[in-house]
Amino acid sequence: MTISDRAKQTTERLEKFMDEHINPNTETYYNQIKGFGDNRWQVVPIIQELKEKAKSADLWNLFLPESEYGSGYTNEEYAPMCEIMGRNIWSAEVFNCSAPDTGNMEVLVRYGTDEHKEKYLKPLLDGTIRSAFAMTEPAVASSDATNIQSEIKMEGNQYVINGTKWWTSGAMDPRCKFYIFMGKTDPDNENKHKQQSMILIDADTPGINIKRHLPVFGYDDAPHGHAEIEFKDVRVPPENLLLGEGRGFEIAQGRLGPGRIHHCMRAIGVAEAVLEIMCKRLLTRKAFGKELFRHSIWQERIADARINIEMTRLLTLKAAHMMDTVGNKVAKNEIAMIKVAAPLMALEIIDNAIQAFGGAGVTEDFKLAAAYAGMRTLRLADGPDEVHKGTIARNEFKKYL
Repeated sequence: MTISDRAKQTTERLEKFMDEHINPNTETYYNQIKGFGDNRWQVVPIIQELKEKAKSADLWNLFLPESEYGSGYTNEEYAPMCEIMGRNIWSAEVFNCSAPDTGNMEVLVRYGTDEHKEKYLKPLLDGTIRSAFAMTEPAVASSDATNIQSEIKMEGNQYVINGTKWWTSGAMDPRCKFYIFMGKTDPDNENKHKQQSMILIDADTPGINIKRHLPVFGYDDAPHGHAEIEFKDVRVPPENLLLGEGRGFEIAQGRLGPGRIHHCMRAIGVAEAVLEIMCKRLLTRKAFGKELFRHSIWQERIADARINIEMTRLLTLKAAHMMDTVGNKVAKNEIAMIKVAAPLMALEIIDNAIQAFGGAGVTEDFKLAAAYAGMRTLRLADGPDEVHKGTIARNEFKKYL
C-alpha cells in the first residue's frame, strides 16, 4: 500500500471524530427522526450540527482523487476512511461523502462545464444542497442501461424530457435541488451505446411529479428516501446537457466505477461493526450450560467472518490501487469482483449476527434488520451481481480464446 503520512493522520482524526461525535449521537439521530412524525422528509438537526464540526476538523469531501475540488486523497487512501464511515450507517453525510452526491459530484468534475460547476457542483461541495441520480426505470430491465426508454428530445431551443424513473435515491430529501437524468436522444442509432445522453434537471422544473417513495423491506430510509418520479414534458435548456448527445453511457460508466468501490468500502465497515456487536453478544449469553462463544459452531462462524472481511478488504484495496495507477477501465474486473464479494460477505455476517441475537436480531433494537436490508439492496444497486459476474467471466475466457 502507498498511503501518505497526511492520509494516515486524517484517518486517525476521522476515527477520533467518530468516537467523539458520531457514535455518541446515534441515539440522538434516531430520536430526531422519530420526532418528525408523519412528515419524515426533513433535515436531521444533528447532521447539520456535526457537518459544521467536520468542516472545522478538515474532514470534508474526502473523496474526489486527482481533483482540485476534493481533499487530494487517492482511492487507496480514501478506502480506510470510507470503511470507518461505513461502521455507522448515517455518518457519511456528516463528512459530505454520501451517495448519490459523491457520484454526482464526480460527474460534474469530469464532464460538467464551468457553468455547471458554478451552479451545481459548488453548492454540493459546500453541503448546502443535495442531489439525485435518475437512471433506473420500472418498465424495463435497467441492469442493461441500453434498455432505458426515457426520451430527451430537442424541440425548438429546449430539450423536452418524458419518462418515469424509480429508485431515484435522495429525491425525497427537501434539500435535493437537481437530478442527473439519463434518457435517449438518438433511439435509432445503430450503436446502442450512443443512443443515451445525460442532462441536468432542476428539481423545481414544471412537469416533475414525485409519485411515491419506495420502501426497502419496509424501511423508508427517511429523510433520504428513494422515489418513483414521472417526468412529463419537462423542458430544460440545451446547455444542461452533459458532454454532448450520445455520451450518456460513457458518463454512466465513469460515474459508477468510483461509486461501486465506495459502496464496497462502506460494506466492509458495516461488516466490522456487526462482527463487533455479535462477538460481544456471544460473550454475554449462555445456552445449554455454557457461554455461546464456547460453542464450536460460533467459533467457526466468527473465524469465517474475520477471514472473509480480510479477504474482501484486500481485494478492495487492490481495486483502489489499480484505479489510482492504471485507471478505472483497466481495473473494471477488480471493481466487478468487489461489487459481488463485499455485499455477499456482509450479508453472511449480518445473517449470523441475527442468529446470535435470536428474536432481538429481527427487532429495530440492534439495527441488524436495517443493515441486512441495505446490504441486500446493494446486490442490485449500481449493477446486479449477474452483470458483474458476466463481466468477470468474459474477461477470464478472453485469456484462452
